[in-house]
Amino acid sequence: MDKKFLGIIVGIGIVIATIALGLSISTNTISPQQTNEKIGLVINSPNQSTTLQELDTVYSQASDSGIGRSNVYLFWNLVEPVRGEFDWQQSDILMGLNEKNNLKVTLYFSIINGETLGPFPNWIGNPSINSIGEDRVVSVLDEILSRYDIVDTVILAGQTELQFRFNEQNIPVYKELFNGVYDKIKSKHPDVKIGNAFALDQVLNKNLRYIVTELSIGDFIAFSYSPVDTLNDIVKTPQQAKEELQQIFDLAGDKKVGVFEISWSTSDFVGGNETAQTEFLKKSFEFYTENESQIEFFTWYRQYDRPEGTCIVEAPIIGDDTLTIGGSGLGTSEHVVERLSHYICSAGMINNDGNPKSSWNEFKKQIEMMN
Repeated sequence: MDKKFLGIIVGIGIVIATIALGLSISTNTISPQQTNEKIGLVINSPNQSTTLQELDTVYSQASDSGIGRSNVYLFWNLVEPVRGEFDWQQSDILMGLNEKNNLKVTLYFSIINGETLGPFPNWIGNPSINSIGEDRVVSVLDEILSRYDIVDTVILAGQTELQFRFNEQNIPVYKELFNGVYDKIKSKHPDVKIGNAFALDQVLNKNLRYIVTELSIGDFIAFSYSPVDTLNDIVKTPQQAKEELQQIFDLAGDKKVGVFEISWSTSDFVGGNETAQTEFLKKSFEFYTENESQIEFFTWYRQYDRPEGTCIVEAPIIGDDTLTIGGSGLGTSEHVVERLSHYICSAGMINNDGNPKSSWNEFKKQIEMMN
């Protein structure tokens, strides 16, 4: 399972748990503070289940760092479970928290999630890329963007390189779909920027640069990044990781780039530690400062650790759909999956018991220096 799936599952799981508790939250806005709209954070609770009040506190803590945006991972089947009938109950909570804290939103919309398409609503079924339907995608995105004006960036597909690694023949089909959606959405929402995301570590480790080049479309090319090899072990020094990040500009060509999820785990199981995480955070902000004019957004993954063993969900069930992640580019062996789980659970800047790591203070310090 890749981190895109995990991020979506975590976000949706929190919201579902929150709604089930039937709690209410104040809608009073907080006082505006100086923020940087390019700098973002994947905001998450330290536990699988949380109350709405706790989630409100987590968002306030995140916004106090000086960030100006966050990612919202949104499944189509939760937004439009019945064709033409939209359910905003869950997305309203997350978008409301972002709006309350004066955060712009990078929307991750799941046409492609690595090797998996969707998940789509039951009324769509399990379409191939050429049968998803341009107008259907435009319809749901138009509804979302019309409802939430804090969304200024849309990622239509994530870990896109894995979808086309063994299916190069579908690249032209997807380009046609993307360009059709792009043109129609831009005519309705001209200020919203649209692009696709790729996992830089996967692109480099598996020599999939040509896929990024082929799909250099939209307003920007987004990248996630982890300093790992194909077994999910941390194999780079912070300086080497910074140098590897530089390759995104060659890959993106004349497009601006977005750093969608950048991370460094502190799990010693995969070769991580707090010192290296903090050092890489410094290096990553050096990278941002040196290249700011070419960067659309820069979002760190993520706020809190999660308890060990809670970061990989086999065959997760989302709504009425079961996602099958067999054969993912991150590997399917128990060994690889176990290491990915350890990496993700310890990728936060605050321990799941609430104690900040040194990287959290450094994160706030770096943002303060830019403001």
